[in-house]
Amino acid sequence: MKRYTMNIQRLFVATLLLISPIISQAQDAKAAAILDAMSKKYQSFSSFTAAFNYGSDAGVITTKGGKYHLKLAGQEVFNDGKTVATYVKEANEVNISTNDPASNEFSPANIYNIYKNGYSYKLVEAGKAGNAVIDLTPNKGKSSNVSKVRLTISQKDNTLKGWQITDKSGRVQHFKISKFTPNVAVADNQFTFNKARYPGVEVIDLRD
Repeated sequence: MKRYTMNIQRLFVATLLLISPIISQAQDAKAAAILDAMSKKYQSFSSFTAAFNYGSDAGVITTKGGKYHLKLAGQEVFNDGKTVATYVKEANEVNISTNDPASNEFSPANIYNIYKNGYSYKLVEAGKAGNAVIDLTPNKGKSSNVSKVRLTISQKDNTLKGWQITDKSGRVQHFKISKFTPNVAVADNQFTFNKARYPGVEVIDLRD
């Protein structure tokens, strides 16, 4: 069976969540205030579900207490904090791996907090349609293929509306939140892959 090398978890983490500046005297104070307000907003939620568009693909993510369930481009990712299961619908296979705590910095559960480490930021636009636009650039010495991240944040409710990620080759990836629901009722088993719900699935265990 053909193995699919695309890993939605890595794609989402490396794109949606590579938005992390470090606060210092050289940072833009207005941008810092907006980012801090966004962080405070998301930290107040016990859980949330966000529907988003990534290019021509539509995705949905639900997160709670560091766990998340992601659906995007014919794949599902289940992360219960210990194990990560990536299910590929077309191949009817699931890859099981151990959750790497070091990668949690960039997990969907930390989207509101990771801006605090590794990037410089600047407010480039405010007021248009009630939104603020902030550019993040990697600090000198940071190992990253990202050259710029542009965030659009609502100044009305301090939520992230969309973002663009430009890599060093000039390729731009676009994300846009289409619906956001905070404090959703979600059972913990939603973050664990249940083989019984996927008849005939091939399980590929990548754990040591």
